[in-house]
Amino acid sequence: MAEKHKHVVIYTDGACSGNPGPGGFGIILQYGEYRKEISQGFDNTTNNRMELLAVITALEALKTPCTVDLYSDSKYVIDAIQKGWAVKWRSKNWMRTPKEPAKNPDLWERLLNLLDVHDVTFHWVKGHAQNENNNRCDRLAVEAWKKIKNN
Repeated sequence: MAEKHKHVVIYTDGACSGNPGPGGFGIILQYGEYRKEISQGFDNTTNNRMELLAVITALEALKTPCTVDLYSDSKYVIDAIQKGWAVKWRSKNWMRTPKEPAKNPDLWERLLNLLDVHDVTFHWVKGHAQNENNNRCDRLAVEAWKKIKNN
């Protein structure tokens, strides 16, 4: 009988002050009554890199293969996965078009590899709206880049 995977709920958000500029991400991991928050700031990055790195960091934090419901306000991340763009870019050696390279191939490669490990369902949530967990992730992300900017 196959082992049942743990069901984990993840919220992620990325933020940047300027694009590029100091950036950060915020993550909430929930498993049953267990809840963990993670955030990190970076000196010179982009909003899209922070959105991607939030998802990657959250999935890398899982110690065993899991079934995941992942909530993000990033259309960039969710559309690239749900519409198959990232897989197509990888199949074309990280090119979006014959003359235009895909951005962030290093992070997309990491994310696609993690999606081979975990069974992830992506859910888009409206940013800066009524979702308490998304708003908390946004605050964590902003606090993280502000620490970098003020150092």
